Amino acid sequence: MKVILLKDVKNQGKKDDIIEVSDGFGRNYLIKNKLAVLVTKRSKEVLDKSILKREEEESVLVENLNKIKSFLAGKEIVFKVKTGKDDKVFGVISSKQISDELKKMGYNIDKKCIKIDGSISSLGSHKVLIVLHKKVMFDVMVVLRK
Repeated sequence: MKVILLKDVKNQGKKDDIIEVSDGFGRNYLIKNKLAVLVTKRSKEVLDKSILKREEEESVLVENLNKIKSFLAGKEIVFKVKTGKDDKVFGVISSKQISDELKKMGYNIDKKCIKIDGSISSLGSHKVLIVLHKKVMFDVMVVLRK
């Protein structure tokens, strides 16, 4: 029996996969629990339409994220920090602080999208990676000044 998975099923496949399963497993588990539907001409058409719609939505999303990237790529985000003896910075700059600063600039970027290598705890420039989508990544410079 061939079925289209409606959800990810462990050891079977991912959502929208067409898989071959035994009749009993298909009817008594997958279809009964609404994890899959039987492959028919109509269900295949619905699957193709939903995949096409999702791809279009993703391309629009990537296009919008690329606009944000074009504005922010290579920009500097400046933080005034307090320093102690020998220009040691008190504390570190976190992804939350960078996110808050980007919000002040008008860009609502979640702190989970900001990837920091090591810690930003010294004066000067630091490169920070921002991952908005698996296809949209760019660097910004975080500058710490007295």
